[in-house]
Amino acid sequence: MFKLAFALLLALATPLGGQSRPRARDLGIVVGVLPAGPLDAITDVSGVRVGQVTIARGDSINTGVTVILPHDGNVFRDKVPAAVIVGNAFGKLAGSTQVNELGELESPIVLTCTLCVPRAADAVLTYLLGLPGNEDVRSANPVVGETNDGYLNDIRARPITEQDVLTAIRSAQPGPVAEGSVGAGRGTIAFGWKGGIGTASRRIPAPLGGWTVGVLVQTNFGGVLTIAGAPVGRELGQYYLKGDLGSGSIMIVVATDAPLDHRQLERLGRRALAGLARTGSSMSNGSGDFVIAFAEKRSDGRAVGRTGALPTDRPTACPTLSRWSPTTRCRPCSKP
Repeated sequence: MFKLAFALLLALATPLGGQSRPRARDLGIVVGVLPAGPLDAITDVSGVRVGQVTIARGDSINTGVTVILPHDGNVFRDKVPAAVIVGNAFGKLAGSTQVNELGELESPIVLTCTLCVPRAADAVLTYLLGLPGNEDVRSANPVVGETNDGYLNDIRARPITEQDVLTAIRSAQPGPVAEGSVGAGRGTIAFGWKGGIGTASRRIPAPLGGWTVGVLVQTNFGGVLTIAGAPVGRELGQYYLKGDLGSGSIMIVVATDAPLDHRQLERLGRRALAGLARTGSSMSNGSGDFVIAFAEKRSDGRAVGRTGALPTDRPTACPTLSRWSPTTRCRPCSKP
C-alpha cells in the first residue's frame, strides 16, 4: 500500500512544533501510481472527521490525543462495518475483540499514549453515554489504541484528561489534517527520526469503482526508512535497530467509501501491513502493529450516518417489538 508509505513520510517530515514544512507531494515526491484525493488525507473519505489535542508542557510532557470519527452522526446508533488486524500484538488496543466479533464499530477511534488508554476509554464512554438517543445504553465499546511515547514524554505522569479526549472528539472536523508532532504523535519516534501523525489518500480509477481509501498513522517504531524503494535510512546512516531490533509501535487507521463488509475490511487491513513492510519497518517482537479498517457504506452500498442509518440484525430491529428484553420472544410476522 503505497499510500501508507506516503503517510509515513509525511509523519516524519515535520518538526516538533507541528506541520510547518511542505508535504512530500508538494516537493514532487510522488509514491505509487494512483491519484491522491483533494486533501491527500483520510478525510477525503466522505464523512470522516479528525480531531486532535496536543499536550506539551516544558521539556517533559509531550503527548496528546488524535480522534477519528467515521461520520457526523451517532456512531453508536449508526454503526459502521469494521475490522481490526493484528500484525504484532505487543500493544494495547481496547475494544478490538468486539469489533471483530460483531464486525462493526460503534465509537470514535482514539489514539493516545500507552498508559493513557484506560483514561481515554473512560472518556469515550462519557461521550457515548451523553449523546442524545443513548439515554438507555448500558453497554458500549470504546476503541482506543496507543503507541509508547515514553522516550520524549514523561509517560508515567499520564497527563491525558477526560476533557482532552472530549475536546478532541467534539472539535473533530472534515478538511485538512494537521500532521507531524501533533495530537497522539507529539512524542513519537520512527526510524530514528522524529515520528508523528501522518495521513494520505488514494482514489481507485472510475472503471474499478472510483472508491477512495484514506489512511492515518501514529508512527513510533524502528527499522531502516525506505521511501518508494529508496534506502533513505541506510544512505543517510540514520535508523533505529537498538534493543529488540528497534521495538516500537504503529497504529494504522484505514477508511474507505467502498461498500465492504467485515471480511473484506480484514483483507484491506492486511494490505496496510504490506505497506508498512515497504517502509522498512522491523516489526519486532516488542512492536505493536495494528490496523483498524472501516467502511462508510454497508456491503449493500447504502451509506450510514445521520441520513443513512440502517436497521441492524439486533432484536430491537424487530418491527413487532417496541422494546426488547431478555424474556421477550419474537414470533414470526409478515412484516419485512
